[in-house]
Amino acid sequence: MARIAGVDIPRDKRVVVSLTYVYGIGLPTAQQILKDANVSEDTRVKALTEDELNRIRTEIQKYVVEGDLRREVTLNIKRLMEIGSYRGIRHRKGLPVRGQNTRNNARTRKGKPKAITGKKK
Repeated sequence: MARIAGVDIPRDKRVVVSLTYVYGIGLPTAQQILKDANVSEDTRVKALTEDELNRIRTEIQKYVVEGDLRREVTLNIKRLMEIGSYRGIRHRKGLPVRGQNTRNNARTRKGKPKAITGKKK
């Protein structure tokens, strides 16, 4: 397995798909990285030379990925919660943040349904 940005990327997949295993790199970003590093998207990771891997690594260093990005996102959410914004309150309560309906759905955010005693439909 090739190690890029602290992540072991799969050897048998195409490079463009393998790069998406790094947190913060999606398909368009992976394509741009490979274009800038002058590496073909169709190459398998196991077929990459050490020189190509190093070029990919230097291109990835220009982006905020993995631990730094996770930390940044967490701090942004904490900031919203501290200032008491609407989005911060929704995060604190564990409810959907982006305006979704909560009467019928939102089970992923709300968790298992809690039965209310004496309530009838």
